Amino acid sequence: MMIFCLFLWVILYSQYTYCSHACPKNCICEQETSVQCFRVQSVPPVISNNVKKIHLGYNHLKELRVRDFSGLPGLEEVVLSSCGIEQIDANTFRSHVLLKTLDLQKNKLRQLPRGLPSGLEILHLGHNRIHSLQESALEGLKKLRVLNLQNNQISTLRANTLTLLQKLECLYLDGNKIESIHSAPRLPFLNWLSMGSNRISSISSTFFSSLQLLKTLDLSSNRLAKVPHDLPQSLVHLNLDRNQIRSLRTRDMSQLHNLITLSVSSNRLVSVDGGLRLPNLSVCELAGNQLQILPGRLTSKLEKLDCRQNNIQEITFQQLAGMKLLKHLFLENNSIQNFEASALRNCIQLTNLALEQNLLSAIPHGLPETLVRLDLKGNNIDTIHEHELKPLRRLQVLNLRSNKLSTLPALNLPKLKLLYLDGNPWQCSCELLKVKKALVAKDVEIRPDCCTEPVHESLDEWRAYVLAQDICEKQTRDLLLESQTEHTDNDEYDDYDL
Repeated sequence: MMIFCLFLWVILYSQYTYCSHACPKNCICEQETSVQCFRVQSVPPVISNNVKKIHLGYNHLKELRVRDFSGLPGLEEVVLSSCGIEQIDANTFRSHVLLKTLDLQKNKLRQLPRGLPSGLEILHLGHNRIHSLQESALEGLKKLRVLNLQNNQISTLRANTLTLLQKLECLYLDGNKIESIHSAPRLPFLNWLSMGSNRISSISSTFFSSLQLLKTLDLSSNRLAKVPHDLPQSLVHLNLDRNQIRSLRTRDMSQLHNLITLSVSSNRLVSVDGGLRLPNLSVCELAGNQLQILPGRLTSKLEKLDCRQNNIQEITFQQLAGMKLLKHLFLENNSIQNFEASALRNCIQLTNLALEQNLLSAIPHGLPETLVRLDLKGNNIDTIHEHELKPLRRLQVLNLRSNKLSTLPALNLPKLKLLYLDGNPWQCSCELLKVKKALVAKDVEIRPDCCTEPVHESLDEWRAYVLAQDICEKQTRDLLLESQTEHTDNDEYDDYDL
């Protein structure tokens, strides 16, 4: 018994000693494997050599030296983001052979750290002041999978330098000053390449020749005038937003059999010559261009088509006939006047239709009953007939803002939850108030509530409107009383005859 108590005392004392002395001031220690420190100006001494993760982000550490991390042979992850670091001594981390992740984002580094351990897999250097990539700094990083260099000042991209990273899978170069890319990097395992927000105006036709596993490519916010040549067949996601592309041509894109999402918004597109007939394309975003007609020959697998902010004037059945899987169709901010009757009859899964800010004078006929949201804000609709909306048994949100409506028919929409009505010249008649009352009784939220605020400049006219509810109720009571009186008179007359 005495031996057991002594053993227990030794364990408790050792834990107390670690908690009291091993964990540095202003730090939190989770057992002996993880340390996080706050408001420190140097790397704190850590007694335990079992530490695997040290988090020093958001401190003030101007310089890192080799001795700062000595005695920590088990380090696997080091976080030093947002510390104001300007200088890192060569070989500061070389001896840490187990180090897998090094996060140096949001500091003031002007060059890549030298002497990094060969086992490093993830290196974050985004939001620094790095001008170029030195081969000597990347040499030996044969296991690096993720390299983040976004938002630096890199102007030249040397393919030979990147080729040193044979196991690289993800490369982030967004927000630099890269203008052109000529030679081709040999990165056989690269599947994610992000180079948005640079100054790229051209890409060599051979650049993608060795990137045969590339699945995601982001070239948004550059200066490209056309789709790059010879994009790899492996691409699944392609982002070309905010460039200067004028056309999508079949010869530039026909090989992209695996492409699922394509975004070419905010370019200068005036034509699409069949370049979107891609067998697996599911999402196509073409907003903010100069298209006058909806792209033709779209793939039958398309689920989302976004053509907002173009110059489209009409929608026809032929344009949409093959899209049986389409769920989201965004056509707001165009000039659509003609919406062919039953143009959407083959879109049997459509749930979201956006037609705001067009020139429609009526609700399109033959809308699919699958619709859950219908946006018609900012058109010229002055009349709605009950039969136009009656089939929409699943509709939950209806936006009729800023049209020319003065009244509404009975809206027999069992799933309706939200109705937008402001910006219309409502005439608060008994019929409209009856419709409103029926909607409120079904817990439909009306935003904002109609016929509760002045809708005309004439105060006298409005004073008449504010009494409409009372007048309507009085009329209803009078009609009911009159009906009962007539019924009584008829009964008396019949009795008299008898």
